[in-house]
Amino acid sequence: MTNRGDLYQERTKGRDVRVANILAAKAVADSVRTSLGPRGMDKLMQLENGEVLITNDGATILSKMKVMHPAAKMLVELSQSQDIEAGDGTTSVCVMAGALLEACG
Repeated sequence: MTNRGDLYQERTKGRDVRVANILAAKAVADSVRTSLGPRGMDKLMQLENGEVLITNDGATILSKMKVMHPAAKMLVELSQSQDIEAGDGTTSVCVMAGALLEACG
């Protein structure tokens, strides 16, 4: 039998998890947002082997990132799916998903 205190704690835990998922996904979306469009900025990344990569391609940025959080990983997979299906718009879907998450969070 659960008492009201346990039920409240379950709800706050659920809310905390939801907020953490939204923040992780927004962090990935924000990392590629500034590379979008004709005036998009280049990103400088240091790879695991010490090599330096400079790109403004969202698909490349997302594929080289080591994303550990499951919700953030979903945005990377979303971008990869967009690349497979349409061949373009990888940054746009990531930024749009981040904006939708921001609106509901």
